[in-house]
Amino acid sequence: MPPVVPPFLIGLVVAPLAKRLLKPLVRGVVKTSVGIVMEVKKAAHEAGENIHDLAAEVAADMVAAQAASGDGQRAAGSAALTEEKSEVVDPGEAEARAPKIRATAGAGKTH
Repeated sequence: MPPVVPPFLIGLVVAPLAKRLLKPLVRGVVKTSVGIVMEVKKAAHEAGENIHDLAAEVAADMVAAQAASGDGQRAAGSAALTEEKSEVVDPGEAEARAPKIRATAGAGKTH
């Protein structure tokens, strides 16, 4: 009959070997995961900036179109509201309600 080796002795021998083999593997997985998260965060930030830029362009186009159509006083009021709020607003709706105060996405963050 072969000698019986207690399981805890196997664990004592295998644990240091497993540590040497698994530590670099786990470290690589964590490093890759952090890198992916940073890239996704950067891409989301850039997409947000692009949307903000697009909204500003559309607002400017609308103000220019209103000014060109001869609606001078309403266009001037709408331009002021558009600059303050940074979003597209129906001129009739802008007169009916007070402008909202909105915190910017990057307020309080340091880069």
